[in-house]
Amino acid sequence: RSSPYQTHLLRDSVRRYLQLPADQTVLILHAKVAQKSYGNEKRFFCPPPCVYLSGPGWKLKQDQIKARDLGEAGFHVCGYMGLDSMGSSLTETQKLSFEEQPDAKGFGCAKALYISDADKRKHFRLVLKLFFSNGQEIGTFHSKMIKVISKPSQKKQSLKNTDLCISSGSKVSLFNRLRSQTVSTRYLSVEGGAFIASARQWAAFTLHLADERCTRSEFPLREGYIRYGSVVRLICAATGITLPPLIIRKVTKQYAMLDVDEPVSQLHKCAFQFQGSDRMYLCLSTEKVIQFQASPCPKEANRELLNDGSCWTIIGTETVEYTFCESLACIREPVSPVPLITALQLTGGGDVAMLEVQGEYFHTHLKIWFGDVEAETMFRSPKSLVCVVPDVSAFGSDWRWLRYPITVPLLLIRDDGLIYSSSFTFTYTPEQSFIPGQQVLSDVPQDSDTLLDSIHQEFTRTNFHLFMQS
Repeated sequence: RSSPYQTHLLRDSVRRYLQLPADQTVLILHAKVAQKSYGNEKRFFCPPPCVYLSGPGWKLKQDQIKARDLGEAGFHVCGYMGLDSMGSSLTETQKLSFEEQPDAKGFGCAKALYISDADKRKHFRLVLKLFFSNGQEIGTFHSKMIKVISKPSQKKQSLKNTDLCISSGSKVSLFNRLRSQTVSTRYLSVEGGAFIASARQWAAFTLHLADERCTRSEFPLREGYIRYGSVVRLICAATGITLPPLIIRKVTKQYAMLDVDEPVSQLHKCAFQFQGSDRMYLCLSTEKVIQFQASPCPKEANRELLNDGSCWTIIGTETVEYTFCESLACIREPVSPVPLITALQLTGGGDVAMLEVQGEYFHTHLKIWFGDVEAETMFRSPKSLVCVVPDVSAFGSDWRWLRYPITVPLLLIRDDGLIYSSSFTFTYTPEQSFIPGQQVLSDVPQDSDTLLDSIHQEFTRTNFHLFMQS
């Protein structure tokens, strides 16, 4: 545990943070696979890796540094992105310039990254290094693992090779290249509540298998891998905006194949036919997304002729999000490694309840906090921390008279006061025991003494529940 004085100072900072969170979030979006370059040819990653900076903490931190450095002019965040294990030379990385968007998020894009044939790895990660323009390092952040492929598979995919198959509920990006020219690449995106074809930014879409027998309003989801001929839904991961039900079709030489039902694979050419329509397909026209009516093929009934704008390339995408808050502490060290919590596991109960926090990038300088209460924390490995669950009395509640569930956020806090928030919460839930034959009171107001006056309704023990907010 920290010293009592240190814990007291930290607790004040955590209470201020819980009242007014000033988080700084780094979101990295990238494709699941990357096509290898050969010789002098450079196959730039498509869609290009993107970085979004969000949260009120960025402006607060910048204001602090401006005040300390006497109002440095042109103060901003900058960064470099490259492949891991490539050395530290800036010639091997791409500089990112962040521009502020209408929603106040900072946006940067690495358009010229590629992996050469000299690199023999089958998988790699992207590395992002962020700095303030005064030279102060913010931290180093990694993408998820990316699989290297030589070219899109032309063979019928087997479900044994799940690395390349696209499953229901996964996220994808769709892009279109007119006449196969890189400079004409446009990405399906969402802007102002409408679907657009953007040359600059791309969106991740959750691709769901839909039940063909149900109406559009019911929209029940199905599990499994996406196959051509299936009815699917495309939902923007950032905004929740969705397109009508679509039938995904394989594209061969600008023809939509109506009789193909094989699994959809990474970097395949595909088309999206509006379900129930007369050969109408999802199509782009410059920056607009429109419907295009395909032409039937008299000699081949299983094909329909498309235009260039109706042929999309599909690829799986990943996102990784790092969140921290340094505005309440005087942080001189980089914020990385930023820990990521992926799961919680509770063992025991009562006075000996133990919670294991599972994830990545853990180290010995981290403590687990339940709201503004520090827990006795033990470092097990970079993927595991274990702590003793604090007694509910630490939150001002007595076990015997706990009336309502108490939910507290789970935080990880570094020794120097840097706060790492998470989407996980911990809930103390009372369990009732009562004398048989007596009526259990329900919907008791929080300020009511009825429960205290009813001896038969006593809380004897407490259950724990773990929640993750999506």
